[in-house]
Amino acid sequence: MQNKGAIVFLAITLALVSVYQLSFTGATYKVKRDARIHAGGDLIKEADYLDSIASLPKEDWNFLGFTFRECQSKEINLGLDLKGGMNVILEVAVEDIVQALSNYSKDRNFEESLKIAKQRQTESQADFLDLFQEAYEELDPNARLAAIFSTIELKEKVNFNSTNEEVIRVIKEESEGAIDNAFNILRTRIDRFGVTQPNISRLEGRGRILIELPGVKDPQRVRDLLQGTAALEFWETYDNGEILPALAQANLIIREMNRTTQAQTVTPSGVTEVGDTTQADTTKVAGEQSLLDLLGAETSDTTGARTLEEFTMQNPLYGVLRPNVTQDGQPMGGSVIGMSHFRDTAKVNRYMAMNQVRAIFPRDIKFFWSQAPFKYDDSGTFYELHAIKVTTRDGRAPLDGGAITAARPSTGVTGSDINVDMSMNSEGAKVWARMTRDNVGRSIAVVLDGYVRSSPRVNSEIKGGNSEISGDFTLEEAEDLANILKSGKLPAPARIVQDTVVGPSLGTQAIQSGLRSFLIAFMIVLAYMVFYYSHRAGLVADTALLVNMFFMMGVLASLNAVLTLPGIAGIVLTIGMAVDANVIIYERIREELRAGKGVKLAVADGYKNAYSAIIDGNVTTLLTGIVLYVFGTGPIKGFATTLVIGIITSLFSAIFITRIIYDTMLKNNKPLTFSIKATENFLKNTTINFIGLRKTFYVVSAIIITLGAVSLATRGLSQGIDFSGGRTYIIAFDQSVQTDEVASALGDVFGQNPQVVTYGSDNQVKISTKFRVDEPGVDSEVEAVLFEGLRELLPAGTTLDQFLDVNRVGSETVGPTIALDIKIKALWAIGLSLLVMFLYIFMRFRNWQFGMGAVASLVHDTLIVLGIYSIGYGYLPFSLDIDQAFIAAILTVIGYSVNDTVIIFDRIREFRGLYRKRPRAEVMNMALNSTISRTVNTSLTTMVVLLSIFLFGGEAIRGFVFALLIGILVGTYSSLFVATPLVYDTLGKQDIVKDKEKDKETK
Repeated sequence: MQNKGAIVFLAITLALVSVYQLSFTGATYKVKRDARIHAGGDLIKEADYLDSIASLPKEDWNFLGFTFRECQSKEINLGLDLKGGMNVILEVAVEDIVQALSNYSKDRNFEESLKIAKQRQTESQADFLDLFQEAYEELDPNARLAAIFSTIELKEKVNFNSTNEEVIRVIKEESEGAIDNAFNILRTRIDRFGVTQPNISRLEGRGRILIELPGVKDPQRVRDLLQGTAALEFWETYDNGEILPALAQANLIIREMNRTTQAQTVTPSGVTEVGDTTQADTTKVAGEQSLLDLLGAETSDTTGARTLEEFTMQNPLYGVLRPNVTQDGQPMGGSVIGMSHFRDTAKVNRYMAMNQVRAIFPRDIKFFWSQAPFKYDDSGTFYELHAIKVTTRDGRAPLDGGAITAARPSTGVTGSDINVDMSMNSEGAKVWARMTRDNVGRSIAVVLDGYVRSSPRVNSEIKGGNSEISGDFTLEEAEDLANILKSGKLPAPARIVQDTVVGPSLGTQAIQSGLRSFLIAFMIVLAYMVFYYSHRAGLVADTALLVNMFFMMGVLASLNAVLTLPGIAGIVLTIGMAVDANVIIYERIREELRAGKGVKLAVADGYKNAYSAIIDGNVTTLLTGIVLYVFGTGPIKGFATTLVIGIITSLFSAIFITRIIYDTMLKNNKPLTFSIKATENFLKNTTINFIGLRKTFYVVSAIIITLGAVSLATRGLSQGIDFSGGRTYIIAFDQSVQTDEVASALGDVFGQNPQVVTYGSDNQVKISTKFRVDEPGVDSEVEAVLFEGLRELLPAGTTLDQFLDVNRVGSETVGPTIALDIKIKALWAIGLSLLVMFLYIFMRFRNWQFGMGAVASLVHDTLIVLGIYSIGYGYLPFSLDIDQAFIAAILTVIGYSVNDTVIIFDRIREFRGLYRKRPRAEVMNMALNSTISRTVNTSLTTMVVLLSIFLFGGEAIRGFVFALLIGILVGTYSSLFVATPLVYDTLGKQDIVKDKEKDKETK
């Protein structure tokens, strides 16, 4: 084996990297397990425990130089379908941006063009602005868009001489900027939900943004906050030296109020008595003169913790709000009056809202928290509290983001300082001049959505509206602030076009069922390899599978990929398919041994002769996985990620790791066998006349496809909301329910009966409806209507909140426009996959007939699966919806089927070189019979794996796995009885392949 040293080095390196990456998951798992034990089932107590660990600096919680929070960011992420939470896709409507850029023009042609473009977009994937321009010019070929968009805001970019194409180009640039700003604003908002590992990313096209929030418990709050228009404001502030005396008084008042509350007792007669608090008043605070020493006490030290706890009891406000003072207790200056751990901000808010406390502070004061954590320590968990001064009669900010015309990062005089340059319109410049003149030496707070983004100090009056904001920024921070300032121009809110809510119970069930199916499938595959190929060869193959799993999880962790339920299915399916490489190698070795070669030579030749088939088969599946990843979203992308990674790691493990093991065993003269007596001659020397029987199987396929076509024409398919748009709810009841009873109850409130199917157990249903799906922002109203319809089936006294928290274990909403996009992307994915398959096979075998035979068999497989789904929906006890998961299944079947077909084609090419004078039909039959053992073994192991997922994997993926089961079965059939016979019938008198030497040159 050549380059053995390099392969060993690569394997060791990959193993070390995997150990390193997976160690973070192990470390965080241990802490989370300790938190569960500590909490004893109390979720709030468990969360507090984790928060306390996360806030510890590196010195107190150090794992490889990382804090616990940093370790969490490096652990394997679980998708929302595994741990619960909310997935939202928002869209910034370009139509709204266009209206805002025109200053909401009332021009008749303009308004009509927007309506036409909006209508056409529901039937087209063309850009909205191109459709708008097309409609505008159709209504009036001589009309000029410059007349509408020559506004004050666009005066530097659009003039009356601008052509329509130039105006549209400017609008596209402005729209893209608005979408970028929306993304930036949403990124700052998601930090407020207190979730671990939130994710936000831009999707291609149409200004869409994906947000994932694990563990969210209030979906309506998420919807309200994410869809709001940005509110950028500029406020004057108090200097903290003016407020700290009042803060000290507030601390004393809260202490007295707490003592009074604690001193109250209730007598047996029910009369409230107030205890004597005089003694408590005489107790002097132990460290009142050394406030900062107590505030800085190390919480990890038991004595320090006790002292700090005593201090907090005596000084309740200072215990949760650390004053912004110097080491000697002097005010620091600026608008920040103190800082708090994020867990304590709610308590600070309650204290500051008390009437007795509010009376101490000036009447025109407001308190805003900082948007980003203060760099108090390594934990990044402390936030600053700013004192804002209200100077207007109506209580609104004197200046808002509408005045900003431009903002960009810049460098200072030295070239190393990074600042932000900001420009305002004429009206804003006047207000800004007054604000800066009145606040020289003070700070002005830049507030976004009620949180302080920056509070620069004013050095002098600023006239003309051009300002420079300095604040020791990094380049990234300066770019973020510039985007925030420009976001004041954001003309349109982001609208939710799809949202999915997965309840914690459904997530827990998914994890358990997914892991159970995974372990069962894995053990079956390991046992089968030992049984079929003897214990020694089987254990080598099992070692490769275990190494493959280890490498796969290490790569997933290093890429920070998200592991979803379809992702687990992808891993399990990869295990089944990974066996294929070992099976091909072992079958070739067995052939060499039967030819009379020694074990050492048989192993060497077996590996050498298996490479071509393994690479061809896996490359086709890999191409399918790449197409899935490019065109898929959500579950499809998760499935594709694990599939692609699994194929690469399984190839490395099956080809190189096993070869190193065998070379070592042969070097040490270990006895090797590759079969047992029961399997030694299984499916060997078969003489099935596949080519002679081809017409019979053509008829069988034609009958099955015809039945499916009739069903498709009459019954159609059950389109999931991914393709049709709509809402689905997964509802759990306390007792078993009848689906028709649920549908009838909801028909009274929805206007028509929704589709209701049993989802898992007989007390859980999945409800699909199009009720008010075209109306944005009505999710809470629809949920209230759903509750009213189901009230009679719920326990008496159930409230809406209880229903949403307990009975609704999952929900999903998909708007019509995104449904159209998903459908078109799915068609593109299937079409492109077939084209890629054809081109690859054509290049590898240099005959279009081979590519045509493979693609025809794939179309055959797809039509049969679609027909079975059409015939079976409504009759089988699980979902047969055509959705994104189904498309993932179809593409997987395509990859698997073509893998089978290519391996047979590869053997035909080999035999044609060996038996040039034999008839073509005989050569093809020999190739099919010689590979049937590999075909059956691989299909059998994959089917067993899928069957275990189908039985134990949970309801969420049962329909998906059913498509895979049918597809693998049909794909195996078509590889044997459709693809090769079609090649035979279309080749005519041409040679099957070119000369073997030329083929070697091509390789």
